[in-house]
Amino acid sequence: MTIDHIAVRPGDPDYDTARTTKSGSANPSVVLRPTSPEEVAESLRYAKAEGLPVAIRNGGHNALSYGTIDDGAVIDLSHFDRVEALGEGRVRVGGGALWGPAAAELGKHGLAISSGDTISVGVGGLTQSGGFGWMVRKHGLALDNLLGAEVVTAAGDVVRASSTENADLFWALRGGAGNFGVVTAFEFQAQPVTTVHHGVIEYALENLDQLVNGWATAMRAAPDELTTTLALRPAFGPFPAAAIVFVCLAGDDTAALEPLRAIGTVVAEDIKEVAYAEVLEEGPPPQPVLPIIGNTFVESVNEPLIDAIVSAYSAGGRVVFMRYLGGEFGRVDPASTAFAHRGAEAMVISAAFMSPESTDADAEQARAVWRTIGDQGFGSYSGFLGSDTPEDIAALWPKATLDRLREVKRAWDPDNVFRRNFNIAP
Repeated sequence: MTIDHIAVRPGDPDYDTARTTKSGSANPSVVLRPTSPEEVAESLRYAKAEGLPVAIRNGGHNALSYGTIDDGAVIDLSHFDRVEALGEGRVRVGGGALWGPAAAELGKHGLAISSGDTISVGVGGLTQSGGFGWMVRKHGLALDNLLGAEVVTAAGDVVRASSTENADLFWALRGGAGNFGVVTAFEFQAQPVTTVHHGVIEYALENLDQLVNGWATAMRAAPDELTTTLALRPAFGPFPAAAIVFVCLAGDDTAALEPLRAIGTVVAEDIKEVAYAEVLEEGPPPQPVLPIIGNTFVESVNEPLIDAIVSAYSAGGRVVFMRYLGGEFGRVDPASTAFAHRGAEAMVISAAFMSPESTDADAEQARAVWRTIGDQGFGSYSGFLGSDTPEDIAALWPKATLDRLREVKRAWDPDNVFRRNFNIAP
């Protein structure tokens, strides 16, 4: 078997597209587009024989462009995009599928999986990181709904991982950030969902500390069916500065929204009943900016945290998102998957938008502002991480979880073939 029929090389018409992700480009020696698990295994053997480091490409959303690589081999999973209903709510989703098309196909069967925010985010990368979707409080993370996976290992074997087959690998896939193999298919337990109430409530940019506190207080009493994110957005391109709560109500009792209308001065509201697939949107095209991104989990949205958030936002040029958690997300045993940060009330994500010509000193100042928020939390989430220092890696998993992940890495990828990621060294 040769790999020429699945290879895209420098000079080929598709090369520029094949080497580019959402956040940047590289110059790989070859991009391989396998169509079967066996061709994935052959791609790995080819890369090893040629001495090429490997990058795995799914949706290409990683902020550090992990889905491409200089002087290496990119294994592009875009052909693994089939979505299949198996009965009794079980579904099989290809490892290269994107959440938008996958959600639309599931919707034809009256099913949904709590998934990401955008149409083009990959099922594979998001699920292996965690998967914060618009029903996270009702149905948990995407990985909490995973029943099994088809995996091509570093050794080139095609195996199944589940609670009863290769259980150590299955545990590590659920939160291990792509360190353990190439997942060519996921088997999920989907939920019977047709429509949800989804949209935004926008507030006047006043008394922001009271707004944030009111949002957290309202959510503490909210039913699990209600998932929300509070965003403080600066003026950016055509978008004016705004304070917005994004809502998704996976239930029929819209009275659950009333407390949110009382937390500040409402200047606009647009909430509609829509098919679940319609809550996934596509973000604006990349802008010529340098984002300095951080995220952390917090045990409580308390006064010191609120003060830090409002101060950082008010300084300008920074967006802050607060995702309220709890519900089913928080009821999962932290040891049952490699995603262990279950005790969080909320996740805080913030990015400063800087000019590409910004100096290292400018970037460090932006990071210092982030730390006024981040130092009040614990851990971080790989899906929204914009740097990969040793400190970043250490924050992704509690020590006991990371130690266990290293054991699994030594068993399944002792040569660290899968290292173009937030890497867990064996």
